[in-house]
Amino acid sequence: MNFAPLPSVDVAAVPSDGFVLDVREDDEWAAGHVAGALHIPMSDLRGRFGELAEAAEDGRRVHVMCRVGGRSAQVTQYLVQQGIDAVNLDGGMLAWDGAGRPMVTDNGNPPFVL
Repeated sequence: MNFAPLPSVDVAAVPSDGFVLDVREDDEWAAGHVAGALHIPMSDLRGRFGELAEAAEDGRRVHVMCRVGGRSAQVTQYLVQQGIDAVNLDGGMLAWDGAGRPMVTDNGNPPFVL
């Protein structure tokens, strides 16, 4: 079998208004996340696929993120198979934070990567 390489990008390549899908768990999201990201934990993706498809219906690229890139790679592969323009964010939230990209919390506490 011949598999296409997983599409991936560096966090620096995500535009400030880019569509980010965060597939981490609720506690990870609460600790810190990208402002405006759509949060659907990996375990909930199939059940909430319609929500994602609706958010991505304008054809915008979906930048899939987790903590380091493993879960998001699996989700990216699934989304590409579903015909969605999705890319994995290399290094995940750790790389995002390391690059000094902005993060927020919903409770006003300083954001961090859990």
